[in-house]
Amino acid sequence: MKQSTIIWTVVLVLAGAFLIVRTSTGQMGRAYVIDEQVEPEDSNITWTISKDAAPNQTDTLGFRFSWSRTIGLWVAAFCTLAIFSFLYGDNPLYKLAEAVFVGSSAGYAMAIGFWDGIVTLLLKNLTPDLMRATFMPGIKPEEQANLLFLIPLALGIAMIWRLAPAGGWISRWALAFFIGATAGIRLLAYFESDFVAQIQSTVLPLIALAADGSFDWATSLKNITIVFGILVCTVYFFFSIEHKGAVGAAARVGIWFLMITFGAGFGYTVMGRIALLSGRLEFLYDDWLWLIDPLQKRIGM
Repeated sequence: MKQSTIIWTVVLVLAGAFLIVRTSTGQMGRAYVIDEQVEPEDSNITWTISKDAAPNQTDTLGFRFSWSRTIGLWVAAFCTLAIFSFLYGDNPLYKLAEAVFVGSSAGYAMAIGFWDGIVTLLLKNLTPDLMRATFMPGIKPEEQANLLFLIPLALGIAMIWRLAPAGGWISRWALAFFIGATAGIRLLAYFESDFVAQIQSTVLPLIALAADGSFDWATSLKNITIVFGILVCTVYFFFSIEHKGAVGAAARVGIWFLMITFGAGFGYTVMGRIALLSGRLEFLYDDWLWLIDPLQKRIGM
């Protein structure tokens, strides 16, 4: 048996024993909800609303153990550890968690897309009376059917036609329309945000004045740096002139600006991933294992 296998086996056995001890003593992995008595407008009727809250509020509100949230807590912890197990190597637990994540995400996206696209937009505008009587009672009574939505209905049916054994070519018309319309809309959006807006953001005063009319050296230095960086980066990408002499020096400075920008972008990405990692570790240590309690949620428990 490999030494690494022995080490990981010992670690897993110790971790399992630790979980058994803490679970048996009730010191981890339990979720509670607050029961708050609410008085409605009619004083003769009362009901109970359960909501997430900290157990340290038990001096004024009672709380109860929640089986559903506890099961969800353990499932989330298991999936988190299964994903982390990829650090050791590809294994069945990681593949299971990956398949669950991809499948649930696809199912959720399909359900949201069906409701937002088919029900909320298409059926609501084609059959408002039927939707008012079934899924969407909040539709105004004066709202009438909009026959223009027969066009997206026909395009949608043509798109699904690709699944039919014959006549798959019909879906090409709907697909071509969808790709062309999406490309045109995205082109305008990107032109506005990535071209026009960026040019407007670089038209800056090199000498900035404060509100009282005095010289603002910090803003002026920032504006000069931005304009200078844009000019030297543009020189680097200008290949009609050989990069020698002053042009070559400006191009080399442009490379420095580009590398600093790429490094900052990469660092920002790493910070985002570290934030996700810290969030999952906080979930494991706080909500699941109860090893830490930074928000003082379990005082007196």
